[in-house]
Amino acid sequence: MNSIEGITVGRLLLAEYDRVKEEQKTRIGFRDNLIYVTLAAVVTVLIGMTQTHRLTLLLVLPVATSVLGWTYLANDEKISAIGRYVRTDLGPRLGELVGDQGYMFEWELAHRSDARRRQRKILQCMVDLIIFCALPLVALAAFWCGASVAPLAVVVSALEALAVVVLGAQIVLYAEIAA
Repeated sequence: MNSIEGITVGRLLLAEYDRVKEEQKTRIGFRDNLIYVTLAAVVTVLIGMTQTHRLTLLLVLPVATSVLGWTYLANDEKISAIGRYVRTDLGPRLGELVGDQGYMFEWELAHRSDARRRQRKILQCMVDLIIFCALPLVALAAFWCGASVAPLAVVVSALEALAVVVLGAQIVLYAEIAA
């Protein structure tokens, strides 16, 4: 058995499992709170625009939702990567060490195999697209329909629209709907 003063490979793998699951749990909490932060940003911008009657404040919305959306997406991908690592690498290595022919961390597989997973993934993708993409695109459309729009503001808003569309494409690509 490989060990140095009582430290075994199995203990190291279990410690690694604990750490990656802790990171995953932290990232899930952070990611989920980004939805609320985004909604708060939307409401704040809309209140500010309504009170000041300045349509240019709508240009803040695509920037805020894009930054928050990219952060959400990055955390979501890391959460998935941790799960994938536990399923495909860490679990099998630990199982091999203990001579288990099954799988060490059944939950990592079980929660992915229910009949409604695909439906949930599609709905979550739609929610993400609405919050991080549809809302800022509606704000941009309202800005473009405003009375007098300065040419520089149009250029800025077009770049913002492009960023939102790219974010939307990435949200769809990372949704893991088929998996």
